[in-house]
Amino acid sequence: MTPQHSEPPGGGGREHHGDGGRESGGGRWTDLERPPLNATALRHALVRPDGLWTALDVVQATGSTNTDLAERARAGSAEQGAVLVAEEQTSGRGRLDRQWTAPARSGLFFSVYLTPDVPAERWGWLPLLAGVATATALSRAAGVDTALKWPNDLLVDVGGQERKTGGILAERAGDGVVVGIGLNVSLRPDELPVPAAGSLALAGAASLDRDPLLRAVLRSLEQWYADWRAAGGDPGASRLQEAYAAGCATLGRTVRAELPGGRELVGEAVAVDGDGRLVLATADGVQQPVGAGDVVHLRAAAG
Repeated sequence: MTPQHSEPPGGGGREHHGDGGRESGGGRWTDLERPPLNATALRHALVRPDGLWTALDVVQATGSTNTDLAERARAGSAEQGAVLVAEEQTSGRGRLDRQWTAPARSGLFFSVYLTPDVPAERWGWLPLLAGVATATALSRAAGVDTALKWPNDLLVDVGGQERKTGGILAERAGDGVVVGIGLNVSLRPDELPVPAAGSLALAGAASLDRDPLLRAVLRSLEQWYADWRAAGGDPGASRLQEAYAAGCATLGRTVRAELPGGRELVGEAVAVDGDGRLVLATADGVQQPVGAGDVVHLRAAAG
């Protein structure tokens, strides 16, 4: 499995730098329920000499944090642990180049640059690792049970229905991987991009304060990444494979995998294998691993 077939935010465009304060050009930020991030406080809390995070920038608006950080990586101007956060993404993209849009300061839209010192064939676990880290952090910091839809949609419960509230997109750049995370935090029903979308607010989150939420996600990501690296990228020894399976809403369900080239495969999702692929048990008794494609949940898990 390669990092490219993971999940959302990213796109392209010009970035406007700021320190999380007032908007430039358009006057002061006006939505008092959506204050800007405090970049100085975030750097103070997260960037440490002995830690993973080496730099943290907040920009007011950009096309995509993934594209911007990938460009820096390819130019040699980003080191491992660089974090780029945008208050608004104007050209955000998810998997399969789908658009990912949300009002300014309504969510967390950020990318990190990682250069894992583990075998390259295990780098495909990075987007799944980011999903586990994000779900773990949101459970603690927001009091929201977040499930994972393979390969890396983040699902929450809104009125008894599964709704996508975020996603992850990983792509190779320079000597490493840029991992982008997009998360709807305070979106209201009339702001949802599609009916199946959700947000932490709609899921009844205990906190919608983006500063502590971002700190929680990045600290969780740092810990999971450290454990995974210490295990040489082994998803079993690092307990990553076990944790992903435990939080994966896709397992135990009948799904349709829409594969590259227009092919489809229907079966019960029975496992996530050592390469991060989803294993489907088909009607003819074959267990087929799926490494890339779009997965549609057809039936809820039994029990």
